[in-house]
Amino acid sequence: MTSSLAIDGGTPVRTAPFSVWPVWGDGERQMLLDVLESGHWGELSGDQVQAFEDRFAAFQGARFALAVPNGTQALEVALQALGVGPGDEVITTAWTFIATASANFAVGARPIFVDIDPRTNLIDPSLIEAAITSRTKAIVPVHIGGQPCDLDGVLDVARGHGLPVLEDAAQAVGAEWKGMKVGAIGDLGTFSFQESKNLSGGEGGAIVTNRKDLHDLAWSLHNSGRGPSSGPFDFERLGGNYRLTELTGALLLAQLARLDGQMAVRDRNAALLTRGFTEIAGLDPTVVDERVTRHAWHLYQLRYDATAFGGQSREHFIGALEAEGIPATAGYVPLTRIDAIRTALRDRYGVDAVGSIGPAPHAEAAGRDSIWLHQTALLGSDADTADILTACRKIATAWQSK
Repeated sequence: MTSSLAIDGGTPVRTAPFSVWPVWGDGERQMLLDVLESGHWGELSGDQVQAFEDRFAAFQGARFALAVPNGTQALEVALQALGVGPGDEVITTAWTFIATASANFAVGARPIFVDIDPRTNLIDPSLIEAAITSRTKAIVPVHIGGQPCDLDGVLDVARGHGLPVLEDAAQAVGAEWKGMKVGAIGDLGTFSFQESKNLSGGEGGAIVTNRKDLHDLAWSLHNSGRGPSSGPFDFERLGGNYRLTELTGALLLAQLARLDGQMAVRDRNAALLTRGFTEIAGLDPTVVDERVTRHAWHLYQLRYDATAFGGQSREHFIGALEAEGIPATAGYVPLTRIDAIRTALRDRYGVDAVGSIGPAPHAEAAGRDSIWLHQTALLGSDADTADILTACRKIATAWQSK
């Protein structure tokens, strides 16, 4: 049988692009112009960052929100607010973006990696207990792809040991666990507004919490160590300049107004995909815990089984899918496999620290088998979503017949 796959010279399922990102219009233009014309471009003299913080806190169901320049710095400030510093250990997942680990190195702490639940690609709470030592200072679960992790399990372990929980919710704006927005379910939560995120300011980040003491400390740390009533040259502690520009604050305000509608579209298209993938062997969506009452769908995650596709590699499948007009990528490389992390551990903690990494077999498997459809592919019409499934079926039919 001659393959009709686009990667082999056939006609692709689609040639039209998926939704352009970011989405913007007159609202964003006017808010940016208003800031430009005001002459107040910085947080210290303007009101747009404060307005965004207030609205974002309300959106996330938190008492407080603090805007910072990016999600990585949000993690760094949050860790410092929890008292994490040199010599401390912080438990997190072995399968996440490198910023979750690098933020720990930035404050002098050592990340300790725990394996994931293979059904969800999220941290396995049952493995956290064994990773706790006398040096453990915090636990940082990550809501990968916008799917809340098992927060009940994480919090049970943390509270049993008197440890704070910092939720890395970089990809999970609007996601809910048991009817509660993520971020302030733990002690602190951090978000990213980088260009690819569901709520984007080009760059940007935020810390949310229900604890006034943590918010006030984080505010001081982000404002050069000043206190709430300090003069310009009065400092209560050492801090940094992690303030956001008014331009970014205004842009995020405008983008936040669009978010509910965009989330509804992603919900609908994700449901269509989940139904469709039940009919395509070898492409298994990650399992969504029934306690997840809202998925943010920053990523639609699949696990690829090459045996169902004639033994073809994941990379070949992604190439075939892209040739059909469907954008897709591979998932993370496990943090335990990243040379920069291994080098940092060796340089700071010695060879034994490198040798102690792992095992994380489920993170390793996710690194080999995961395929991601990004949030922009979930913002189209029902017909756009049908094209994704059509392309996957087309590839399956061609390769299974070989």
